[in-house]
Amino acid sequence: MDRWVAWHEAYDVAGSALGMRLSLVAGHIRRAVEALPPGEVRLVSLCAGQGHDVVRALAGHPRRGDVRGGLVELNPTNAGIARERVAGAGLDGLRVVEADAGDTGSFVEFVPADVVLVCGVFGNIGDEDIRRTVLALPELAAPGGTVVWTRHRREPDVPERIRGWFAEGGFREVAFDAPPELGIGVGVHQLVGAPRPLTTRRLFSFKQ
Repeated sequence: MDRWVAWHEAYDVAGSALGMRLSLVAGHIRRAVEALPPGEVRLVSLCAGQGHDVVRALAGHPRRGDVRGGLVELNPTNAGIARERVAGAGLDGLRVVEADAGDTGSFVEFVPADVVLVCGVFGNIGDEDIRRTVLALPELAAPGGTVVWTRHRREPDVPERIRGWFAEGGFREVAFDAPPELGIGVGVHQLVGAPRPLTTRRLFSFKQ
C-alpha cells in the first residue's frame, strides 16, 4: 500500500496521536466557521489527504451548506477517498482537486479563503519551505481569515519558530494546543495584517 494512503490508518486507532490531532483540528475548524457572519464561508485545505479533518468538522454541522471551496491533494487514491467522504457528508460546496498544493496555481480558484488548512504539511517539508509558506499565507487568506496548521514537536522544536513566522507574516495567534502526550502542536492564527494578491509560484516540496 502507498505510504501516503497507509498513513491515514492511524486515524482509526483508539488513542492514537493522529486521532487526537484530528479532534483538535476539527474543533478549531468548527469554531472558525461558527465565528463568521451568516453567508458563504470560503475554505481551502492544502495537502488535504482523505479529508478527515474537514469531514469530521462539518458533517452534520448547521452551516455545512455555507461552506464553499476546495481540498487539494496530489495522491490519487487519497483524493478519491476524500471525494467519497465529502460527498457522503453532504458537503456539496466543496470540491476535491487532484493537484500539487506546493504550487499556488493549484488553489487559485479557492482563495482568498476564510479558513485555510495547512495540516500534515510542515512535518514533511524543510524549514525554509515552511517559512516561505507561512509568509505567503496572506495571499491565501481573506481579511480576518483563520489558518489552522499542525507540526510534530520532536527536536528541534520547529513549532516555536513557526509561531514567530506567523507573527512576522501579519497573523495573530488565536490558539496553540500542544498536549505533552500528543507530541504534536496544533496552531490557529488569524490574519490581522493586509491580505495580498496571490502570485503563482512554488511554495514547498515534500521531502523524499
